[in-house]
Parts: sequence; structure tokens; C-alpha cells
Amino acid sequence: MKTIIKNGLVYINNKFEEVDVLFDNDRIIEIRKDIQKDADSTIDATNKHVFPGFIDLHSHLRDPGQTYKEDIISGTKAAAKGGFTTICCMPNTDPIIDNIATVEYINRKAKDFGFCKVKVIGAMTKKTEGKEIAEIGSMMEGGIVAVSDDGACIQNAKLLQNVMKYTSSFNIPVIIHAEDYNLSKGGQINAGKMSTKLGLGGIPGLAEEIIIARNIMIAEKAKCQVHIAHVSTKKAVDIIAEAKKNGLRITTEVTPHHLLLTEDACENFDTNTKVKPPLRTENDRQAMIKALNEGIIDFIATDHAPHSDFEKEREFNLAPFGINGFETAFATLYTNLVKKNEMSLEKLIEVMSEKPANFLKLNSGKIEVGKKADLVIADLNAKISFKSDNIISKANNTPFIGKTFFGKITNTFCDGMLKWSN
Repeated sequence: MKTIIKNGLVYINNKFEEVDVLFDNDRIIEIRKDIQKDADSTIDATNKHVFPGFIDLHSHLRDPGQTYKEDIISGTKAAAKGGFTTICCMPNTDPIIDNIATVEYINRKAKDFGFCKVKVIGAMTKKTEGKEIAEIGSMMEGGIVAVSDDGACIQNAKLLQNVMKYTSSFNIPVIIHAEDYNLSKGGQINAGKMSTKLGLGGIPGLAEEIIIARNIMIAEKAKCQVHIAHVSTKKAVDIIAEAKKNGLRITTEVTPHHLLLTEDACENFDTNTKVKPPLRTENDRQAMIKALNEGIIDFIATDHAPHSDFEKEREFNLAPFGINGFETAFATLYTNLVKKNEMSLEKLIEVMSEKPANFLKLNSGKIEVGKKADLVIADLNAKISFKSDNIISKANNTPFIGKTFFGKITNTFCDGMLKWSN
């Protein structure tokens, strides 16, 4: 099936050009001005921008086991609405993704019912208990793209060293959730002025920084590729920058909420602002933006973590950590960073599309002939209001409900198939 996107401002060769894009089934076959060919479908993108589909390296689909929060169908549909054509799901489901059977279950369901592509991240240890290495070899046969301890940071340095040595033979990254539980135990928000004001337990930046430093040193000895998830402090960025300067194979990501919000957002005890790592200070937030612009931080990843209303509508210290992120990511970042000249639109597309595609070794992330037809059309002048009744995800746990932003995703194509249209 041939489709032409006409008259759009297309992101090619690291800039925007007014050209047409023709794709046949799942591949882009022509890019130039005024394509005059018969097509099965023509999309008029006048006054709109055309991007490569976004790729999310960090999300939680809650499937299997917690499908009252989210499932593969609702999660991938929400992702498509947000412009994502590939997402990676973390292993802390129920049961844990620590064996090939669970990997194959996700792969089958995503292929049959998903609205975007799903890449599976396996657990480092069995049941994420931090005691015994998981069946990484067999999960590799099922197609996992990385392993992670997300949600259950391995505290035992010797075990982590063994995981890294073992994983290095498969040439896939180890994704680190950096948290020293002895330092963070009982914490609810960032340790600082706001935790003192609200009388809530604090999670110090040191709980993140000390694990990052430890894991970088272990990775250097194990010759392992390491990816640091959801970095949130200036000191953590400094540690990572030094490791990169020394030539270590290390990448890192930052979430939209750590780029846009600070601990002040927790002032009214809004449980939708309760996340791990916690929202930090304005100084930390500015450091995240600077590091992203300078390439020290490599990617933006949502850490989409849906929870049901009854879980979040509780006392702050009883509510779970996590923010719903697929549908809000692009619009909030475009409005608060690009429109305020804190980041270029080109940079935003690079860290949401091209660089994560390269990280996963995908034939996407760029609009080029021969690449996958994973494409997004956005109306940057159109406003989008986030309300509970227009969220596709099963979960409403976002502090952006009731707010309006610019940058509406109007069409999302995944492998050349229209998966979202507004």
C-alpha cells in the first residue's frame, strides 16, 4: 500500500524541508518536492511538521499481571497517540520478565494487538530479587534488547559484577536503576526544603549518585555497556560526564518530568508528582537541560508508569511512585523547552528519535529512503488539553491533567500503517 505525505515540513538531514514523503508498505521509497505518483492514500500535511517516530527506551506496560493499571493494547495505543512508534517495556511485571516464556508472551501480544512496536527488556536477576542471575541467554533467543534492574536496584556489588560480565558476552546494554535503598528507605520526595516543609521522608541525591559511581566502576572492569536510567541530579551528571570523558561505554536518559518539574510541584501533596527518582531542585533541573543539550545525557525516555486512581488517591506516603507519560511527553517538552528557547526542535527530535534508534540498532529514527516508515505528523500550532476523559491510557496519574500545551500529534504511522489519527 503506497502512501504519500504531501506539503509537510519534513525533518531530513538534520533540518526541516518542505518535501513529500512516499512510502510503500513499511519502507520509505522516495523523498522530494512535489511527488506526482499514484498512491492508495494521500495525507495533506500543509502547515504541519513530519518527524521520524519517537522511540521510548523506558516504559511500564504492566502486562502481564497488573492489567488493571495498563495493558499492551491500551499502553501501545497511548504511545501511538503520543507519537511513539517503538517502546521498550521494563521487566517488573507480575510475573517478572525473567524467562523466555514471558518474553514470548509480550512479543506475541504486541505483534497481534499493539499499536506500536514493543521491545522487551529482561530482568537481570530471577524475580528481580537480586540473588541469582536470570535466564539471560534464553531471553536473548526471545529477542530482548537489554537487561535491567529497574524498580529493584541490585545492592550486591559482587552479583552485579557477575551480571555485567555475563551480559557483556551478549553485546546488549545493562540498564541501571540507581538507588541505594539504605539511603532512600522511607523517602517520599527529594530530601531538601520541601520534604522538611511537608514533613515527608526525603530521598537524597546521594542515593542515586553513589550507585551510579559504583556501577560505572564495575562496568569498566567488566567491559560492559551500561545505560543509566532516569538521571536526576547535577552531581550524577558530573559523574557520567567524567566517565564518558574517559571513554567508557555509557549512555543515560532523562525523563520529561525531570526536565520540566521540581520538588515544588509536590507542595500540595499531589501524589501524581510522586516519582522515583524524585523531582529534584531547580538547579538539578537546569543541569538536566544543559547536559541534554551538550550530549552528556543521550536520550529522553518517558518512564511511563501508569497506576489506577484508587492507588494514587491515597495519603502521599501510601501512594505508589510513577507518572503516566506517553501522551504528554512531546507536547509538554515542545511547549516548555522548545517554545521557550531552552532547546531546539531539532535537538528534541534527535534525542527522542534518532539517537534511541541508533542505541537499539533499529532501521528507523531518520526519514530516509530505505528506512522504516515510522513517521509522525504534528501540528505545532494546535493546542492540546489533557483531561481525564480524553486520555487513552487506563491511568490518569499525571500532574499535567487540566493543563494545555502546544504540539498535537495528528498522525502516527508504524511500519507504514496508520496507528493514530486525530
